[in-house]
Amino acid sequence: MSQNITLYSQFNGRYDFTFVGNTLNTAENGTGAPCTITTASSDAVNLNAGDTVEGAYLYWAGSGTGDFDVKLNDIDITATRTFSVIQTTSGKPFFSAFADITTLVQTTGSGNYTLSELDLTAVIADYCDNATNFGGWAIVIIYKNNALPLNQLNVYDGLQFVPNSINITLNSLNVIDNVDAKIGFVAWEGDRSIAENETLRINGNVISNPPLNPSDNAFNGTNSITGATNLYNMDLDVYNIQNNIHIGDVSASIQLTSDRDFVMINSIVTKLNSQLPDATVKADNIAQSCNSRTLIVDYTVGNLNSTDFLPSGTFITAYANGTAIGTGQTTEDIPIGETRNYQMTVVIPNVTPPTFNFELRVDDNNGVAHVAETNEYNNIFSQQVLLWLSPEFNLPPNVIACNEGNGRATFDFSQQEEFIKQNPSDIVRFFENSNDAITNTNAITNTTNYFAPITPKTIYVRIDNEHCFSITQFDLLATPCPPTVYTHFTPNGDGTNDSFFVDGLRDIFLNFKLYIYNRWGKLVWDGDNNTNDWDGISNQPNIVSNGNLPEGTYYYVLYLNEPNFEKPLTGFLFLNR
Repeated sequence: MSQNITLYSQFNGRYDFTFVGNTLNTAENGTGAPCTITTASSDAVNLNAGDTVEGAYLYWAGSGTGDFDVKLNDIDITATRTFSVIQTTSGKPFFSAFADITTLVQTTGSGNYTLSELDLTAVIADYCDNATNFGGWAIVIIYKNNALPLNQLNVYDGLQFVPNSINITLNSLNVIDNVDAKIGFVAWEGDRSIAENETLRINGNVISNPPLNPSDNAFNGTNSITGATNLYNMDLDVYNIQNNIHIGDVSASIQLTSDRDFVMINSIVTKLNSQLPDATVKADNIAQSCNSRTLIVDYTVGNLNSTDFLPSGTFITAYANGTAIGTGQTTEDIPIGETRNYQMTVVIPNVTPPTFNFELRVDDNNGVAHVAETNEYNNIFSQQVLLWLSPEFNLPPNVIACNEGNGRATFDFSQQEEFIKQNPSDIVRFFENSNDAITNTNAITNTTNYFAPITPKTIYVRIDNEHCFSITQFDLLATPCPPTVYTHFTPNGDGTNDSFFVDGLRDIFLNFKLYIYNRWGKLVWDGDNNTNDWDGISNQPNIVSNGNLPEGTYYYVLYLNEPNFEKPLTGFLFLNR
């Protein structure tokens, strides 16, 4: 089990790096010395005038499964990333931990640094029998100085060990000039006393730094920065690789062999001369309008992590689901560390679904790149886009209510909202005219008891989603409902119940005919929508009663003369005086 060495961070500009750190071992393991370990050790950071710390990464490691809470200069540090390996021959675990301490080092600057409370005392005894008892710490410091040449600096990390040999490929290089190229290693558990085919190769070439690091004992408890040889079972080594890497290289192969020594590589840092731009792009705003496939894209082209200007004429291509839909170009050279804003109008093809992946790719002319960059892997901006479309809806049915006379009616259309919308989050509003619906003004607030003095009445519906709206409509229709016949009346002039009343008849059934018969079947009264209600007085000739008909039971026949009411309403009624 191990974690491959991969690129963690990259710096482009006037950068260089250094190491500080120290072991917790009191002597090299495996030499017969006492198997003891401390919980703290110190080293000094020495920065030159003009050096500005841009990054500082703390690594600590040791035998066992790990202690991930330590102190640096009495400040609590907790690991934000951890690594582990298991030695194949013994099955014993080892660990490494990482924390970004850039702010701490920027604040403290040069001076003494003490790492403490890295307590491995409880586990060390189990590692003495195969001489793999160790603990230590290191800080990788990246600094900027305007007096330095323009460089590309890469920090790689992971945790890989050498059972016999390991091969590590460093990607994301861009070698423009190999002058003063160098590589540094943070390694653990190397033994000075073991020099059995312990070689370090770059691109197939053995590298060394004698007498500190001979070619057959690369990892031997040394610090190339200070020349120290007492970093028992850890190494902070830096090598010049000017003649081992070539202009145009985009990767480097590292091979470490050891016939016996158990060595773990935790971090590798490369510094290469580089004078290149680094184009990036991002969309700041994607403007669109409803039911349109035209997008107006405001975007920013950057040249931030660079060592040279980005030339005018650098292409930017826009894509929708991988299909090129538009191109733009920078209109001026973009200096190191600066950005420029541009705009592009694109049309999304009809075959592209409403939701799609939108991309901007800089240094891309319909798939072809023209500019060499410090980093060729950060040229794409991607965002999911949903076209603004008017909401879909269900066509509402007309709403019917009983005619209250002359086409007047009271309606309840409150259920229409849930029926109409297909998306539960859409907002539905009702309006009395189309202009109000379009402008979203004067919405109807009472949908449960809406009175329409004239019918048919058209109600306009507006359905809104987050960006767009749709308009539809339905009609309010008044229909005749069966009338209610009140069969008792008392025509005594007291102002109450003085006439034969049929509720829901007048001004609704405009062509009705009403006939009243006495108990012998004699017609005593008839009327329609143009006559008054029957008040107990006959309007038929040859009826002798001085006008007022006597108390008693009468029979009515009511013809409504409407298509849905073909049969007459009939029944007995009672006249009381």
